Amino acid sequence: MNQKITGLLAVVCIMAACQNGGDQIKVKIHNPSGTHLQGNVLEINDSEILKQIASFGPALSVQEDGKTLPFQRITENGKLNKLLVLSSLNPGETKELTLTGVESPPEFQPLTQAEISVKEGGEWVWVTKENGQEQYEYQGGTWKNVSEYTVPEQHTDHSFDIRYEGPGWESDKIGYRFYLDWRNAVDIFGKKVDTLVLQNVGLDGFDSYHEMSDWGVDVLKVGNSLGIGSIGHWANGVANRVERTDKLYSRIDYSGVLESKITTIYTGWETAEGKTDLTARLSIRAGSYLTKTELELSESLENICTGIVKLPETVVLNPENNDGEWTYRATFGIQTLQEDYLGMAVFYKKTDLIETTEDELSHGVVLKPTDNKLTYYFGAAWEHDRSEVRTMEQFREFLNRQIELLNHGIL
Repeated sequence: MNQKITGLLAVVCIMAACQNGGDQIKVKIHNPSGTHLQGNVLEINDSEILKQIASFGPALSVQEDGKTLPFQRITENGKLNKLLVLSSLNPGETKELTLTGVESPPEFQPLTQAEISVKEGGEWVWVTKENGQEQYEYQGGTWKNVSEYTVPEQHTDHSFDIRYEGPGWESDKIGYRFYLDWRNAVDIFGKKVDTLVLQNVGLDGFDSYHEMSDWGVDVLKVGNSLGIGSIGHWANGVANRVERTDKLYSRIDYSGVLESKITTIYTGWETAEGKTDLTARLSIRAGSYLTKTELELSESLENICTGIVKLPETVVLNPENNDGEWTYRATFGIQTLQEDYLGMAVFYKKTDLIETTEDELSHGVVLKPTDNKLTYYFGAAWEHDRSEVRTMEQFREFLNRQIELLNHGIL
């Protein structure tokens, strides 16, 4: 039988032919865009096909012309929700995948990961910092990765109880983290390598990742700004981050071969419009520089804002020609702690836009939630990473590629 399935990352539609004579499925994948897809993640989410895949049992193989491709099953609430496959397609090209049930599944080198690492076995001590600030600090103990974490009352910035101060996530291209405290802002780990590195970041000292190493470095000075793609509420001419909450909880939904996802629940987020519970889901896929941000509110807000830190020696970029559903606001210039070239962007649907604006610290993008939900992306390209973006023209090409992929449903 022939079926259509919508692909969020690889294709606008995938034509599938299911062979019912055995535990094998033939799936045709098509690249509708004008850009070459090199090592992109394709998403298969048709319910009938997923049902057949689930019937294969726990072991699966995905092949293309006899070559085994990396894949990842994503299960939610005990049910197979989607199958991700890593493949490459030329513009307009169609290929056929063979999905087969096997006795033992192949193993693949992970291309993404997400983690929360906290100190255990130490104690909270009331201290006076060098700047005169008095607060709790976690002393002693050892690092341990956890699947979920409820932030304790003692925790604040520079408490030393969370490795690199919050959850981290990365692809083979780039890494990110956000501060799991009153700041709740996103920062960038620029990577000079195409391997996963976060498991080794911050183990040898709280600030060691601010110094250039073989893998890369923390490149961004966030301060009190929106950093890159941070969540906020626009009121009284200012971007207000998710600072005042009743409870802060974060978990690793999964850390996978091709995709990793973190969910954070901000209970009782206090805004100028009142309190609401905010659920934020951040995910990244193999081969991508972009983070997908999916937000859900318990109570309606007139706006959600995001944006990019405002730094000197940078230029604000907007699309020159773009007829599609998605667009962006971006900056480019010497804007890293190491005085390197860096491009940063927020990608959003045109229909969600209320206004682009700015305050003293950030270039803002003010968006309108629909049914208390909102989705946007953010991403960056550093002159020393594998994007090799070193000029404004190269960054514009990078941005145009991302927009084309988004407009074709490939991200």
